[in-house]
Amino acid sequence: MKKWIWVLILVVVVGAFLLWRFYGGRGENVVVVYVSEDRVFSEPILRDFERETGIKVKAIYDTEEAKSTGVMNRLIAEKDNPQADVYWANEPIRAEVLKQKGITTPYISPNADGIPDVFKDPQGYWTGFSARARVLIVNTRVHDMPSSIMAFVDPQWKGKAVIANPLFGTTTVHIAALFVLWGDDSAKKFMEAMKENGVKTSTSNGESADLVASGEFDFSLVDNDDAVNRMRQGQPVKMVFPDQGENGIGCLLLPNAVMLIKGAPHPSNGKKLIDYLLSKEAERKLAFADCAQIPLHPGVEMPPELKDISQIKTMEIDYPAVAKKLVEIQPFLKEWVGY
Repeated sequence: MKKWIWVLILVVVVGAFLLWRFYGGRGENVVVVYVSEDRVFSEPILRDFERETGIKVKAIYDTEEAKSTGVMNRLIAEKDNPQADVYWANEPIRAEVLKQKGITTPYISPNADGIPDVFKDPQGYWTGFSARARVLIVNTRVHDMPSSIMAFVDPQWKGKAVIANPLFGTTTVHIAALFVLWGDDSAKKFMEAMKENGVKTSTSNGESADLVASGEFDFSLVDNDDAVNRMRQGQPVKMVFPDQGENGIGCLLLPNAVMLIKGAPHPSNGKKLIDYLLSKEAERKLAFADCAQIPLHPGVEMPPELKDISQIKTMEIDYPAVAKKLVEIQPFLKEWVGY
């Protein structure tokens, strides 16, 4: 066979390979994102990104049954062969777990400017945005409204309060944060005092909010969207940001967290998606959505039910310590719940 034919064959093969890499492989104009934030809230944001950039979004969402852990465990399993570019977590604790396991890689987005440092990993492994606040939802028939989580152990409210199962969701994170803030002994005493004060355990924040709205209980500790949604529905509840006084511990804020996966197949597009999620416009959309999340950027428009972050006294929280403590206290919480 003549030499020029071999050259032609080589050119065709190399060209085909390059085309495959661009359209079907790692060079494809796509971004793969694993998502723990509820699909009903996250999907519209991702579709807007797709529409505005022309980058196709392939999203893998957590199921309700494996909330906040399903895609995280998938990322851990894929560590040696990463399939995702970005992880959108619904709170920073899982972000810390992935950092500690070497799953993520630093990326400091220009859109992170203006977000308070407390909501960002100092090395750029994750950045927070659009936070949920842990608030008290109180039935409007209650005149002397509770203003602190210490109301759970106040005899005035004996048998009148409900809290979501602390083994799951944001309640677990909240309890772990108290263990870090107060120390193990004080936090355990608080938990036992809640039990002695007749605090009811529900299956979720949503059920807690419904029990308060129905008047079966006076108040509960929930995410702010649980309270805001019921207020918008005209149900007889009010929302209280707890522990705002001079000596109060402050309100726990749990931001979303976004991070770039180490060895991501489409790192450039992954960074573009992170930039988009950290934009003021994305925060504005999440504020007006039913998730009613609080923007972390200053000057972002928000609905009247929410407070600007500058007006909220927030709890001091060490996210790496809380991530570690969350695992440590599981046996105690199981015993507390009665498992």
